[in-house]
Amino acid sequence: MRKNKVKLRGHYQAEIWNMRVLKIFCPECGEKAIIRKSNRKHREISDLYCACSDVECGHTYVLSLTFDHTISPSAKSNKMIGSMIQNLNPEQRQMALDLLKSSPV
Repeated sequence: MRKNKVKLRGHYQAEIWNMRVLKIFCPECGEKAIIRKSNRKHREISDLYCACSDVECGHTYVLSLTFDHTISPSAKSNKMIGSMIQNLNPEQRQMALDLLKSSPV
């Protein structure tokens, strides 16, 4: 027997189909769920408002999505440090270099 599912309203474009997406499942029936809305509370915390795709279930709920830890640091962070060092005067640059040389590895 075919299950009744909520149809997605054309939110996907051709180039998005191969994109990796977060898969959400209903905690009540285990069917796929759809993120209807997100509320960003902080840079690292969001509330996801979800709805079960099974029409017979109809469960709606809120998930909390949080950042945990970094596996590989961003390549942009080195650029930020470089731009900060470029804005220092020569004496401050030398002091920063001396501090880096004296710190244990």
